[in-house]
Amino acid sequence: MCGIAGIIDLSGAGRPVPAGAIAAMAEAIYHRGPDEDGFLEQPGLAFASRRLSIVGLADGRQPIHNEDGSVAVVFNGELFDYPEMRAELEGRGHRFATHCDTEVIPHRWEDDQEAFFSRLRGQFAFALWDSRRRRIILARDRFGICPLYWTQQGDWLLFASEVKALLASGLVEAKPDPQGINHLFTFYALPGPTTCFAGVQLLPPGHYLRIQWGANGESAQLSERVYWQMDFPDRGQEDYASSGRQLAERFEDVLLGAVTRRLRADVPVVSYLSGGVDSSLVVALAAKVRGEPIPTFTIRIPRPDLDETERASLTAQHIGVEPVVVTCGQKEVLDNYAELIRAAEGPVIDTSCAALLMLAREVHTRGYKVALTGEGADEWLAGYPWHKVNWLLGRLDVLPRLSLSQLIRRLFARLMGAPGGAWKFVQRAQAAVGGHNAWLDIYGILSLSKLRFFSPWLLKQVEDRSPYDDLGFDLERMRRWHPLNRELATGARIQLAGLLLNAKGDRVAMNSSVETRYPFLDEEVFAFLAQVPPRWKLRGLRDKALLRVMAERWLPRAIVRRRKAMFRAPFDSFQLERGPAYVGELLSTQSLRRTGYFQPEAVEYWRKSFGSLPRWLPRRIAIEMGLVGVLATQLWHHTFIDGSLADLPSLAFKGTRGTSLNGQTRCRPFRSKPAVPERAD
Repeated sequence: MCGIAGIIDLSGAGRPVPAGAIAAMAEAIYHRGPDEDGFLEQPGLAFASRRLSIVGLADGRQPIHNEDGSVAVVFNGELFDYPEMRAELEGRGHRFATHCDTEVIPHRWEDDQEAFFSRLRGQFAFALWDSRRRRIILARDRFGICPLYWTQQGDWLLFASEVKALLASGLVEAKPDPQGINHLFTFYALPGPTTCFAGVQLLPPGHYLRIQWGANGESAQLSERVYWQMDFPDRGQEDYASSGRQLAERFEDVLLGAVTRRLRADVPVVSYLSGGVDSSLVVALAAKVRGEPIPTFTIRIPRPDLDETERASLTAQHIGVEPVVVTCGQKEVLDNYAELIRAAEGPVIDTSCAALLMLAREVHTRGYKVALTGEGADEWLAGYPWHKVNWLLGRLDVLPRLSLSQLIRRLFARLMGAPGGAWKFVQRAQAAVGGHNAWLDIYGILSLSKLRFFSPWLLKQVEDRSPYDDLGFDLERMRRWHPLNRELATGARIQLAGLLLNAKGDRVAMNSSVETRYPFLDEEVFAFLAQVPPRWKLRGLRDKALLRVMAERWLPRAIVRRRKAMFRAPFDSFQLERGPAYVGELLSTQSLRRTGYFQPEAVEYWRKSFGSLPRWLPRRIAIEMGLVGVLATQLWHHTFIDGSLADLPSLAFKGTRGTSLNGQTRCRPFRSKPAVPERAD
């Protein structure tokens, strides 16, 4: 992967881009592409690329053009079927000047223009300039693997792989958006398009921006368009004709092809390995394709209830590889949390992201650039425990006009400490996703933190707008699907795009110049699994049923039959008085009043009181998550907006015009350039 950025004059006057702005944007995302940079500068536009060279090492410098130079592209990501597409285009008479996958884009554009999206396979975000048609395309892949942020500032449009680049331009002011904070406390994630920065949007998965100028110097017309939406068969139209064994054999063929394509690189490829069936299967299939095991990296959590290294070792021994183990305990989470927030550019409640930040750092330290992961299997095959809970509750609804499952949910909400009026928020969410959804159970727990911690000012700012309204669901189409597939689509749009591929994916990996690849997010894998009957996704209380049938040929039975274990890192130390100084500084009454997001009295009360609740109690878990959300938001504000809340590094005074309330510069800058080591053999 790489990093891209750009500045576009929408006025049509062809004004020169402000001096130094595009270079500053590229420098801000140096970590995304330390190998080389590239620029395109013309009247009215400037593109930049920071390249992490993986394919076409010697000749892939961007921007990349077509034969006559009329089409230029800066690209982040990988097109995994580029050899086949290149051969097809050469057969049509196109001439290639590089060995890089990026070059298929300008040639494919020449032939198909905007219809070419149906032919692009992989993970990507790119900007394309067609000088003949006077058109710019900004696009993002189907599932949201590669990020692309944009903002309009008057007659200027800026885009970049990270918000840091937008702020570094000097044209964008860092200001908070209360709706972004509302999204975080609703979804546990930031799925976009709303971000925590006012005026900055994250282009949704499967979307593109079309910027078109007229022939006579008119200002540009800007339109956001959808080229792909997640789709499932109408209920009852799934593939019920095939047996489970037939489906498993076809699944194996499709997934093996996805792994094969993701091993295409001119540099070595490694894999993450947990104790679960998903990453274990990816490692096993990669060994099959390569004829030998590929290097693996595993996280060790020094708590028996969270550690998976024993199970990961079982897979490693079966395949014949010795994994590199990275330890992440409470101290490591705390030590890396500030860097995690800087990398993610938003508050992060899931502290296991810090463990993956450390894992990617180790991959980079050992000289590697590409890692496979098992993300996506849970999304397509109902791997999360709340799908099972929802299935069990649904079994209670046997009497007409009496929903026992809803009564139990309301009772559970009261046990969690929800006030009586909280149920209206659940009903509003149900309407936004086409009916009840298993994800609403888990999101409802977290959303209670709004009522516990949000200040009256923040509640007032967000009361008239539901975060669900920003997700762009096609409810008419979703209502035709099986209810389980509605749940899967909801999780993919929110959890997958907003957390697993964001703060837990691209942002922590590319912070250390590592590209992560996802075989389960292959287009053919999704298309196949979309047709699989729900009973082969969740078979009673057996999640990922089809995957487990298929995996029996590849993995030890103990791994295949192991129940889903949520990958978590410790986070309760954030609330302890003996925690690091920055926790107390960020959660002090003075800092909380400075930002204005949260009630200082409520934060102080629950910091002192939550520890008296039993560790297994769901209410305690919800309070812990809420407190981490408060801390994460305060840390994000310090890092990007103010810079004077704690004795921690900040970007608020360097290359940005953040809305610091008193102009103090107590903060220290982050490092900007990682060391680039030699690869370990």
